[in-house]
Amino acid sequence: MHADLQETNWVPRSFQEAARNLAKEAVKHFVRPNQVIGLGSGSMAASIVREMANFDGKETLECIPTSFQIKLEAQCSGLKLVDENKMPEVDVVFDGADEVDAKFNMIKGGGGALLREKIVHSAAKRIVIAAESTKFVPTFSWPVPIEIHPFAIHIVKKKLEDIAGGRPKMRMLKEGYPYVTENGNFILDTSFDFPSDIRRQEVELKNIAGVIEVGLFTRHANAYYKAKEDGSFETIENQ
Repeated sequence: MHADLQETNWVPRSFQEAARNLAKEAVKHFVRPNQVIGLGSGSMAASIVREMANFDGKETLECIPTSFQIKLEAQCSGLKLVDENKMPEVDVVFDGADEVDAKFNMIKGGGGALLREKIVHSAAKRIVIAAESTKFVPTFSWPVPIEIHPFAIHIVKKKLEDIAGGRPKMRMLKEGYPYVTENGNFILDTSFDFPSDIRRQEVELKNIAGVIEVGLFTRHANAYYKAKEDGSFETIENQ
């Protein structure tokens, strides 16, 4: 279990140059005037949001943030924010990841925004993921964030243990209180012995009554930006 699953907009010093470089490339390649853009979370996604402040025609962009944190980042960058009424028109979403496996499945939700992120992913015509090279792994090692309704906490924990073979742990704040998402729900960070069929596991977990959303993202992105410690980055396209 990772000690602190909360994502921040702080980029590790060794990756800061790579974050700036890939942000410029991502904006140049994917952003066009008059687009509706989904804003995911994570330090690398925040770097792309900051670069969008330099986009010629940014006043024509309409952005949908997935968390309060990224909303503040967008506001500081002078971007126009719109509500969920624009969701069916999302042209591209920029997002981060906690882990990306060898088959390009992802674990997301370290920052607690997995529900809104998955909604925006489902609506977007294109998905762009940016993450540090250390987050690209052969197989998952992170626990899966599972957002649950507070009324269902005890039954969901039991079903995760008995049916799915999971080892759930309630996400807590440093003050000792349960972490509450922006949607008013709890998160169970759940470790698994992952099967080969991640998509099937995603569906099975979603079918547990009381589970709102699962931090397994099996829709593959159109492009992945892998930031490296030497300031360079690798682009992996999946057309």
